[in-house]
Amino acid sequence: MIDIELSLIEQGLVYCGIDEAGAGPLCGDVLAAAVVLHPDRPIPGLDDSKKLTEKRRQIVYEQILESAVDYAIARATVAEIDDINILNARMLAMTRAVAGLSGDVEYALVDGNRLPPLDIAATAVIKGDSLVQAIAAASVLAKVTRDREMLALDKVYPGYGFAQHKGYGTKVHLQALHTLGPCAIHRRSYAPVRALLESDSTR
Repeated sequence: MIDIELSLIEQGLVYCGIDEAGAGPLCGDVLAAAVVLHPDRPIPGLDDSKKLTEKRRQIVYEQILESAVDYAIARATVAEIDDINILNARMLAMTRAVAGLSGDVEYALVDGNRLPPLDIAATAVIKGDSLVQAIAAASVLAKVTRDREMLALDKVYPGYGFAQHKGYGTKVHLQALHTLGPCAIHRRSYAPVRALLESDSTR
């Protein structure tokens, strides 16, 4: 455990871990999760979601839902991302996740080097998803939830390959964008989408 987490435990403070998923993709909402873990109910194999296989993430996801003291998953929409930019949208989603917790939380440990506007004290932890179990749990909840949404959206908007690349700017996705044009869930403010829209408007 890192020093700040040890200090929180020694003081008997209830704290949550916060992380988000979906900053990089060209489409879809950005999701965030806040998780309060039970100190006496460790989750075997819990790690940063990026270090887990998809199959393992699914298993750990269910374990988190079963054993966490409290958790909440929230989002900022595509429209909000385009309106206030992805950094502010990430912070907004994190703030909403904390607000969605059902119990009282006294402190937050947030993945990264920036803090969202919160009503409780907080510390930003660089690489926190590898260092703090509660942050790792939040990363898994956000990632799995968003991936499942992209699987569902693949059926609503066929042809883009959302089920495979989850909205990231892969070669397949970019080719589909040029062939089909942006759909309703594409982020208009992101460069590849914006460039395509601008080129279409000049034709």
